[in-house]
Amino acid sequence: MSHSLATTLVVVLEAVYTICVVTLSIYGFNSLGLVILYLFSKRPAERPQLRVKDADLPRVTIQLPIFNEQNIIERLLQAVTSQDYPRELCQIQVLDDSTDETTEIATRLVEQYRSQGWDIQIYHRSVRTGYKAGALAEGLKNATGEFVAIFDADFVPAPDWLRSVLAGFDNPKVGCVQSRWVHLNSRYNLLTNAVSLGLDAHFIVEQNARYRSDLFLGFNGSGGIWRKACIEDAGGWQIDTLTEDLDLSYRAQLKGWQIRYNPNIVVPGEVPAQVDAFKTQQYRWAKGSAQTLRKLGGTILKSDLPWQKRVMAIMHLSMYVPFPFMILTLLLTLPIALYAGHFMTLFSWTILSSLGPPLLYTIARTNHLPRFWDRLVRLPPLLMLGLGMSLNEGFAVISGIFTKGGVFNRTPKFNLRGRQGNWTQNKYALPINPVVWGELALAGYALFTVLKLWDTTMGKVIVPGMAYYALSYIMIAGSSILQRLEMQRRLQAGS
Repeated sequence: MSHSLATTLVVVLEAVYTICVVTLSIYGFNSLGLVILYLFSKRPAERPQLRVKDADLPRVTIQLPIFNEQNIIERLLQAVTSQDYPRELCQIQVLDDSTDETTEIATRLVEQYRSQGWDIQIYHRSVRTGYKAGALAEGLKNATGEFVAIFDADFVPAPDWLRSVLAGFDNPKVGCVQSRWVHLNSRYNLLTNAVSLGLDAHFIVEQNARYRSDLFLGFNGSGGIWRKACIEDAGGWQIDTLTEDLDLSYRAQLKGWQIRYNPNIVVPGEVPAQVDAFKTQQYRWAKGSAQTLRKLGGTILKSDLPWQKRVMAIMHLSMYVPFPFMILTLLLTLPIALYAGHFMTLFSWTILSSLGPPLLYTIARTNHLPRFWDRLVRLPPLLMLGLGMSLNEGFAVISGIFTKGGVFNRTPKFNLRGRQGNWTQNKYALPINPVVWGELALAGYALFTVLKLWDTTMGKVIVPGMAYYALSYIMIAGSSILQRLEMQRRLQAGS
């Protein structure tokens, strides 16, 4: 290779590496900015509101989109029919796309509750056109309620949930009210410990920061209520993204509707306990977010919204974009260190940006994690989880940027509470995701980088980060493999 060609190649690598580092830093500073907004916003958080008086109660449609949920369909319907709400003002739609015994179970339960005076119907589709968005759109055609509440199958709303959330519609401009998710099985295993802290950070810090600062925020797909007129005015449920909730939220806000968030009203749900189930969920969220960014990003930038609101909206929709850059950073670190080591000293300022995510997670105080120490001990697994998932999320982001729609692979639920329950012998447990072999390859490359740079001048700076990469990928890939081996062991023991 000629000297000029080698020099050109190094310059190209430096340019790409700079783009990666700057991009990751921007998102790190965004997390830091959300922390500051959360801590210092002048707008108070939503306070618990008075329940709506009986004479003022509106008619409500409760939509329950389900797909192969025989483990939890009975629990879901029991919770929904336990709402402290007049039956004559409540319509329940079981939107069933199931292909197994769930349909039979759901049909039997619907008949049981109908005999008790509930206005409840089951809508079974043999073809899952549009997946969840398609099911919600079909149900909306027959919805008789002025408001539409939505619960995924794993949620268990308290009896006063419906009345409490409806109190947030005291302004005709309010199109949606979102309540805060809490977790039925946060202490089940190491994964649920980490995932629940990550969700707490989203609901306690991020959602609060955006809401208090009058920024765009998203409906989370479950545990919220929409004004039916808002859904229709915003263009209805659309099937060209895998995050129909985020898509509708932004279209509604661009039309002038408001979304309220009340963290004081909670709704319990189940978080994934299987690593491969979590990968499926996160792939769908990452791809759908990228699709929504591609779909609405231009509209947001060209709108007459204040510039800071537009910027924060783009940052929100592109929240998964850093993952491909994490992988590129790993791949480029070794050649940059070997051939342009001096170049890496330019980025010492990025240390400040790296403080954003840890702060975001550790200040997310909840009733189940009230002490700082409780959150701090969950922080290392969560940070490693985020980095270890980068290959899975990176593929999803790239797919979302270039394709519309796609298969909505639902996250399996296993009826887990606390540390109780066993998913390893459940028929909904997923096979090992092939991305695990890519994760192991990246772990090997990171370890090779560690060995290669161990005795170099830059080693003291680079080796800890590369070791962190390696451990993160090993943790994710190893957990997938170990869980799969445990599933096979239990199946063989039971046969």
